Amino acid sequence: MQKKECIAMLLAGGQGSRLGDLTSAIAKPAVSFGGKYRIIDFSLSNCANSGIDTVGVLTQYRPLVLNSYLGTGAAWDMDSAHGGVRVLPPYATQTGGEWYAGTADAIYHNIDYIDSYDPEYVLILSGDHIYRMDYTRMLDAHKEKNAGLTVSVIEVPWEEASRFGIMTTDSEDRIVRFSEKPKSPDSNLASMGIYIFSWKVLRKALLEDHDDPTSEKDFGKNIIPRLLSQGENLFAYRFEGYWKDVGTIDSYYEAQMEMMDEDPPFNVYDKSMHIFSNASVYPPHYVGEQGKVNDAMICNGCVVLGEVEHSILASGAKALEGTVVKDSIVLPDAVIGEGSTVIRAIINEGVTVKPNSVIGSADGPITVVGESSPFARIG
Repeated sequence: MQKKECIAMLLAGGQGSRLGDLTSAIAKPAVSFGGKYRIIDFSLSNCANSGIDTVGVLTQYRPLVLNSYLGTGAAWDMDSAHGGVRVLPPYATQTGGEWYAGTADAIYHNIDYIDSYDPEYVLILSGDHIYRMDYTRMLDAHKEKNAGLTVSVIEVPWEEASRFGIMTTDSEDRIVRFSEKPKSPDSNLASMGIYIFSWKVLRKALLEDHDDPTSEKDFGKNIIPRLLSQGENLFAYRFEGYWKDVGTIDSYYEAQMEMMDEDPPFNVYDKSMHIFSNASVYPPHYVGEQGKVNDAMICNGCVVLGEVEHSILASGAKALEGTVVKDSIVLPDAVIGEGSTVIRAIINEGVTVKPNSVIGSADGPITVVGESSPFARIG
């Protein structure tokens, strides 16, 4: 293999149970987002825009859609013979086959893949966050401080700090303490789950962690505390842009509704760092004679024969005759049956809503309609 200065390892095997029906058949990073994207597009696009052309994608839970979507990696300009995107599923060993025990265990079992590129640095990413980031700036900071590990952090409201892994730093942003979801946080610098390691430091820590029977094999719970206890150089890298964890229904819904604001907090169309997608090719959308669209995002392949207001219709979605779709997200190839009303709802990918259904309400919680929903038509 061709030697690389820095490669990325993207953790994309999460079940995403908090997203309910949206992840019943696919991994969280493969969930549709913003009409024509999938959640994993944002981390992969950041790599492409940062000149990182070698990415190992660690899959586990329901990987079929994700594997198919990644393809050769050409959509992100990562189809090189000397790098590119490589899917890395769990595999059988001499002691049998089993799922990764944790985030660190996933990287440990792919040490040979990383070694094949003999990198100086390894970037560890999650595949379930929405953000735009130039990793080269973080890497430059890592080199400048001769760090063993640099953790990207973002300031969160103090009242929310107990939901995150919290980094406590000194005046030079050296990490002096790490607390996993502390009840009484002494800092509001939350870990974004983005790490740059010097590979020699990480490799040694992974081997030691693997041999520790008490370890949960997790970066936050085990690897970072281990390095802190050993006096390794750990630094925080402060990120000031938009970053959102879309691991809950509420955050997933809100992040997409924000995209339709007049001045959205995250502009997916910003050409300075383009977000790439491997979405299927669809014909142009069609709005029928009785169709009405107001303040909505309608993607290619959509058919609108009813009324759509302040909603996102992802590629291939259909709102048939007599439908009203308001404040909702309709995922790819879903169909809203004739005469149905959908308000503040998320219709899962490929689901067909029964005709004359009434789903959701203007002042109620967000309703998610999956294949198992009584509103869904089977077959």
